[in-house]
Amino acid sequence: MKFALATPALNTYPAAMAPWEPKAGGPEILRYARKADSLSWDWLTLPEHLVMPTEMAEHMGSRWAESITAAATLMGATERIHMLTYILPLPYRHPLLLAKQIATMEFLAGGRFTLGTAVGHLEKEFEVLGVPFNKRGAMTDEYLAAIKVAWTSDKPEFEGEFVRFKDITIEPKPIQKPHPPIFIGGNSKAAMKRAAEHGDGWIPWLVTSEELPDCIAYMKSLPAYAAKADRFEILVTTTAYQVEDYSHAESGATQIAGDRDSVLREIESLRKAGATSVQVMPPRVETLEESLDWIEWYDQEIIPQFR
Repeated sequence: MKFALATPALNTYPAAMAPWEPKAGGPEILRYARKADSLSWDWLTLPEHLVMPTEMAEHMGSRWAESITAAATLMGATERIHMLTYILPLPYRHPLLLAKQIATMEFLAGGRFTLGTAVGHLEKEFEVLGVPFNKRGAMTDEYLAAIKVAWTSDKPEFEGEFVRFKDITIEPKPIQKPHPPIFIGGNSKAAMKRAAEHGDGWIPWLVTSEELPDCIAYMKSLPAYAAKADRFEILVTTTAYQVEDYSHAESGATQIAGDRDSVLREIESLRKAGATSVQVMPPRVETLEESLDWIEWYDQEIIPQFR
């Protein structure tokens, strides 16, 4: 099993944030990242929305980081741990710009980046950015293909409906070969198909350990999955969100296990269901110090049980 650690204070998502996060800033986030880097966590996860529609702020919070800037900052502040965007809506950026941003970070930091991406879901966000919401699926598929060409070809050329380029060079190339891993988020069959065809992993949302095996079985039934079966990551959050899909309105109290027995049972249940990685959020403790103590405790008491 691999372990991804949620980075606090980059968003203020009401269902799960700890009391200390709204007043936290750069110094606290950097201290947290460096602590995780000194331990054995595999990734730090970085959330993203570029704007938050006013009508969604009550349920989703108003603070959401831009994940590429966050990744670059935290990669510069750490030495070992990898960054994972969780989740970057792909249609918001031109694929050549995103490919260049990621390759530059990779080049400077010696790899250490995984692109967690999806089609996006906030229609108002698409509207203000001038991106067609009803074409987001087709754009995502095309952008994924274009990014891979930019990362891997010495003479990149691409001809699509939304992006075209030729007679260009793009360097530096990423350190990770053939390219940085790409994990696709989303629960629909279209998202799972996209993960099997274009991705190196899948990040579900609001999928339980009981539902996970059927989802994995569907992806395994797709022809594209077979070639990557031995390296495909299935990364599931351990946070039991009690929110409505899309609206994010709370339907109950979100549960974040914090004691040893509960955490061990939770991870084992997900592993048996087919997860290869988990995303972990510290419980809603009162202070940064308590959060730092908890991620060190988890590193010592939980992660070794699943390596």
